[in-house]
Amino acid sequence: MTLKEKKNTSPESDDDGDDSSSVYDSGVEEQEVDEEYDSDAPESASDSEDIDDDDDDDDDENGEDFEDQGSSDDEDDILQDQIKAAKLQDDDESEDELEIIEDFETIPRSFAEPKSFKRNKDGKVMPGQALDDKIDEDINDPAVAQLMHTDDLSSDDEDIEGEGNRIGRVPLHWYDEYDHIGYNVHGKKITKQSAKGDAGDLLDKALQNQDDIEKKKYVVYDALNDTDIELTERQLQIIRRVQAGAFAHPEHDANPDYIAYYSGVDQQISGINSDRHEPKARFQPSKYEKAQVRQLLKKLQDGVITMDYLTGKVRDMNDVNRKKKDGDTDKPFMMWTGDEEDELYFRKGPMHIAAPKLAPPTHAESYNPPEEYLPTEEDIKQWEEMDVKDRPHGLLIPKKFNNLRSVGAYEHAVRERFERCLDLYLCPRVMKRRLNIDPESLVPSLPKASDLRPFPTSKCIEYETPYDGDQVPMIRCLTVSPDGQYLASGASDGFVRIWEVQTGRLLKSWDVSSLVAKSGIVIRDGDEKDDQSNQNIVKPVVSIEWNPNRSHHCILAAVGKCAVVIATGTGGQYDAELTEALLAAASSCAGDGKNIKNAKAKKSVTWKSIRSDELEGDGTPISAFGGTCGPVVALYMTKDVAAVKWHKKGDYFLTVSPKAMAASVLIHQLNKAASQQPFSKNKGGEVQRACFHPNKPFLFVATKENIRVYHLVKQSLVKRLLSGCKWISSIDIHPSGDHVIVGSLDRRMVWFDLDLSATPYKTLRYHEKALRHVSFHPRYPLMASSSDDGSVHVFHSMVYSDLMRNPLIVPVKILRGHSVVDKLGVIACAFHPTQPWLFSAGADGKIHLYQDI
Repeated sequence: MTLKEKKNTSPESDDDGDDSSSVYDSGVEEQEVDEEYDSDAPESASDSEDIDDDDDDDDDENGEDFEDQGSSDDEDDILQDQIKAAKLQDDDESEDELEIIEDFETIPRSFAEPKSFKRNKDGKVMPGQALDDKIDEDINDPAVAQLMHTDDLSSDDEDIEGEGNRIGRVPLHWYDEYDHIGYNVHGKKITKQSAKGDAGDLLDKALQNQDDIEKKKYVVYDALNDTDIELTERQLQIIRRVQAGAFAHPEHDANPDYIAYYSGVDQQISGINSDRHEPKARFQPSKYEKAQVRQLLKKLQDGVITMDYLTGKVRDMNDVNRKKKDGDTDKPFMMWTGDEEDELYFRKGPMHIAAPKLAPPTHAESYNPPEEYLPTEEDIKQWEEMDVKDRPHGLLIPKKFNNLRSVGAYEHAVRERFERCLDLYLCPRVMKRRLNIDPESLVPSLPKASDLRPFPTSKCIEYETPYDGDQVPMIRCLTVSPDGQYLASGASDGFVRIWEVQTGRLLKSWDVSSLVAKSGIVIRDGDEKDDQSNQNIVKPVVSIEWNPNRSHHCILAAVGKCAVVIATGTGGQYDAELTEALLAAASSCAGDGKNIKNAKAKKSVTWKSIRSDELEGDGTPISAFGGTCGPVVALYMTKDVAAVKWHKKGDYFLTVSPKAMAASVLIHQLNKAASQQPFSKNKGGEVQRACFHPNKPFLFVATKENIRVYHLVKQSLVKRLLSGCKWISSIDIHPSGDHVIVGSLDRRMVWFDLDLSATPYKTLRYHEKALRHVSFHPRYPLMASSSDDGSVHVFHSMVYSDLMRNPLIVPVKILRGHSVVDKLGVIACAFHPTQPWLFSAGADGKIHLYQDI
């Protein structure tokens, strides 16, 4: 029978093969292990001879693969050599241990899989285990345990005499030029001797390798000691098993069977103590568990443990604390964080504050002070005349002693200590909490101004106003045509002038003040004498507004008690016809009040057309198709008109007379030459400004301090905005209709978000003097404010369609160029309707155009 047949017919050898090899071992290696360490191999001479013959045949056939497969022929010789070496090294050991090693020669090196003792509940061995006795003997055999420890050789025992190389971690290529490779423990040189080292050439190495193959030896070259180390079969097998991923020792059992041991007697089967009742204490809550729960809750509140520890996610809190400490090592440690002040402030009971420490002693208090600290007799006399608090060192007078033994007791020690006790007792100490806030964190992060362009940056055109006399007329108001081609201004001399924007050329001018005086003034409230005496006084144009409808070419100006509608004559062929149709009803008013149907408004306003023969100058229109050019109709009020404003559609407009009480706000319709008085009573004080909502039927009425929003269709108050200002001077509505800005004479510009609340969203205080005018750009996200300090501030005001985002307000530019005259600076400003340009008018009689350059 061959070795392969024996292997297939022996079940125990299969078990041994599984025990001694890993799933990663190749088939050849499994065969080698079975050949070398088969525990059931035959011991007869004939069987061994057959096996030797088979091995010889295999060696002849596979001689080249001998290094990979290994051999088991010299196994007994190798074991005998190991036993002899062990006897020489362990002469001092006992005779029993030597006998165990001698008996080890006949013990096979591969063992059957150890099987545990399986017992039942009674503690008896379960039947069916035929090999238990043999397994017991093999497991308890001390030779097996001794075999597993034969490979554990200490590195210190290999070189007892100290002949090895002791150069440490010095690179070996440093010794290439020398005849030695290092030094031993005695300081002697170690010469190069091995053929496989650097001393031999390649031919010597090839011959040596061939000799090792013929002798079936495995030699490894030790470069450090320049020696050849021959590996044993045991070492080769351990190396193969480690490379294959298995346990190094074949005798190791990684998966032993579980041994179920039973101790005592099962009470359920025996019936012992089955007739007893459960004690009553088992049905009551455990006081011990209650105390444990209380302790855990206390630790949980104090932060000693966490819920992860209670639920089992964390086994040890030390690991958690260690991770926290390791994580905080990279962060800087703040020595003064203010936490200690919070702990003292929120601590229960009276607050303990440590007493202030005494000042450290100075050079003057030394027993041997320098000469410059010693006072003269004159200094001592001056100190005695001074108060103790004013003296440089208090009660102390510096003195010099030769040695420390000569220093006597301090004469003022009791007094100073008593005064300190009085200070601590009579002067209470109170902790003041400081806000630990970084000032830079309070400043909002704003984008750069260069990223928010376009906006007006520099002055490009200056419009010079012609005048008669020595005094330059102040420009009180400005307005730009919807197409941006023309500019209209109102001055303090009562003239309305129209300019060409691109060239700065004056196109038309009308003396509205004298024209209104000549047309006749309707006397109200029996004040005829005053009106006749004031006819010769020049009335300034305080407000002017261009019709926002591009097809309606007319201007609305406020002069004294009148609001004058002026046809500009700048329209084309079709726009001129629409403008004449719009002004047809107003041009036919006789001033008798028949065109007004509202009884309240009939008492407050009178429409009177202006005849062409009353006009001075040339009535030629600016455009070839302009049609009518000049003042068309005048609306006379009971009091002075402060402001006028058009509706977005260009048919309705309103006038504001602050002193007219209930008739302070009047709404007029130009197409029908009709007027209305929306309020019957004056509420909230004098009205300063008023304007229409761009999209909804809302009317904004601004008094000195508040803004009221009325619904014109429902005729009710919608909202009341609280500005917080003392005197509102101007108001403007954002093109979206959801935001309002208000300028006041107390240097404030207030932004209201109608969707948020009735209080200001932002209050801007950038000007040094009173604000005269504020305005939104109709197309770009720009906003401007003019003030008496002679400057115009331009802001980037972005309003987002997303209701979750607040408006972005960023100051981007301060425009200067106007001089202050009689404490008045820039009185009016207006944006170009299509370009990021800004017009400004000042008390110096100049109009400037600022462009984005």
